[in-house]
Amino acid sequence: MDRAQKREFVDQLAAVFAETSMVVVSRNDGLTVADVTALRVKMREAGAQYKVAKNRLAHLALEGTRFDGLKPMLKGPTALAWSQDPVAVAKVAVEFAKTNEKFVLVGGALGTQMLDASGVKALAELPSLDQLRASLLGLIQAPATKVAGVLQAPAGQLARVFAAYARADEAEAA
Repeated sequence: MDRAQKREFVDQLAAVFAETSMVVVSRNDGLTVADVTALRVKMREAGAQYKVAKNRLAHLALEGTRFDGLKPMLKGPTALAWSQDPVAVAKVAVEFAKTNEKFVLVGGALGTQMLDASGVKALAELPSLDQLRASLLGLIQAPATKVAGVLQAPAGQLARVFAAYARADEAEAA
């Protein structure tokens, strides 16, 4: 990379740090190209990005951002993964680390909160943003359907009582 390319890379990475909510730092010592490609595909499917970055350039990009506390984690062959959905990027990273021993989670940051590897694993166990939205929607809809059922029940019972009286009157008339 020449100087202009490095400057452009640092600017792009700084822009990412300004708009993302979660960054995961990992060590990728000895990963094959096929492994990295598979990881990138999984990250992309989850709405996350994965980038191998030189530590010095990542330090420059982190300067002045809320993820500034990640600097001590950037030692050795590291890679960064980020996403707007903090659970999605953590889940993909943890799942990939379970299947590949050369991929090691170092830590991460959720906003200004720094996380170690166990913190990223704990975050990965939470339900995703889409799952939380679905369960919240279910909770909101459940009372409405119960209220509708309760309101309809007396009317249905009243209709059955009237039908029984009508049958009784028909039986007496016959």
